[in-house]
Amino acid sequence: MRIRVGIVYTSVSGNTEALGKLLAEQFHRKHCDVSLYRIENFSIDWMNKVDIFIIGTYTWGNGDLPENMSMLYRALEKVHSPNLITGVFGTGDSFFPQFCGAVDKFRDLLKHKTNLAVTLKVELFPQQQDEWKCSKFVDKCMSVWCNVV
Repeated sequence: MRIRVGIVYTSVSGNTEALGKLLAEQFHRKHCDVSLYRIENFSIDWMNKVDIFIIGTYTWGNGDLPENMSMLYRALEKVHSPNLITGVFGTGDSFFPQFCGAVDKFRDLLKHKTNLAVTLKVELFPQQQDEWKCSKFVDKCMSVWCNVV
């Protein structure tokens, strides 16, 4: 049985999108079926069709969620899926006091609503050294999935 992974993200500058694509590549290398969605093309119902659900976001303002991710956040507040393995990733600029604050907000929510496996924060555009972090992110998700099944 192939593991089904859904990755939903938002990106303005392309940084978070690039990180999402790196993660999708890493999941593909593990022989997973991966679907990558921009938030505008995502339906919360699709979350029930995956084994691992990953959220990617940049941070707006002073640690805030981007407006287009607020609907997903509110929908997740109503969910109770302790067996759904989740992860959250994001890009940010450490110049700001709340580096990747939106990642932290999703992390705190997913910790209580799902089986949160891992988080990942990357400075601006992902670099070659971040591929290792992506590999570890995927390994952690896979490890948690193996322990649940």
